Amino acid sequence: MNPELRNKEVGIIGAPLDLGQERRGVDMGPSAIRYSGLSERLESMGIKVTDHGDARAEIPELASERDERARYLPAILGSCALIAKDVANTAQSGAMSLVLGGDHSIAMGSLAGLHSVHGPGGLLWIDAHGDLNTPDTSPSGNVHGMPLAAALGACDFTVDGFEPAPWVEPGRVAIVGARQLDEGEKRLVHEKGLAVLTMADIDRRGLASVMHEALVVIGGPGYVHISLDLDVCDPEIAPGVGTPVRGGLSFREAHLAMELLAEAGVITSMEVVEVNPILDNANQTGDLAVELVASALGASIL
Repeated sequence: MNPELRNKEVGIIGAPLDLGQERRGVDMGPSAIRYSGLSERLESMGIKVTDHGDARAEIPELASERDERARYLPAILGSCALIAKDVANTAQSGAMSLVLGGDHSIAMGSLAGLHSVHGPGGLLWIDAHGDLNTPDTSPSGNVHGMPLAAALGACDFTVDGFEPAPWVEPGRVAIVGARQLDEGEKRLVHEKGLAVLTMADIDRRGLASVMHEALVVIGGPGYVHISLDLDVCDPEIAPGVGTPVRGGLSFREAHLAMELLAEAGVITSMEVVEVNPILDNANQTGDLAVELVASALGASIL
């Protein structure tokens, strides 16, 4: 393990939210990741772990939809406000926030909370998707396809008790592993000047080259947040995800990405999202999530 990461304090925050998409099951993601031994794995590395439990989240049967262009938005933002408070409190304590999703809409809570403590920061969005739609461009109205756009201030979403977006610096956002972008998302990429490093870039240049470029983009003052959607991995190694897309990262590529982040020593916070145990095979994806977090926090072969 990287000696600089030993004795790090990590605060785990569960975010069992599945209102951001139509397919049920990612609300059980935090439990699946915990069941795979997350705390025990990190503690075995010399990391102090405090589990703060789960932020409250409504279920579709009780939540109000209101607007088909952004389905269940009020309930989602309500949960995000609770997540943001937990993330802010953890950051103020000096510990690293580790948020367990839940669908990717929880990132609005993570980023609003981090911004409230550190100001604008850098963001590495590791995902098969851009999550850059807005209510006007989304083909589905599913909010889990909008959180990065919201964090950039493109959606006019408000997290109660926190400053309005943008919560990140557009020039310090890097998306890695993308392989499925809608037309509206492509327009926003160009409008904001975002760094998007696709699977084609990884194929051509190799994972290490792409990650080094991403690290240059996201570096700087304030926070550096890692938002890891397990659907960035190929479904062969991560079958239990909310929105699987073929052609993703291999097992070794995913670990190398995390190992390079640990080597860089820049991570201040992290979230792991879209683990869906209903679609999984013997909690294979939950196990992978634990090992990827361990790699990001310094687990090494020697």
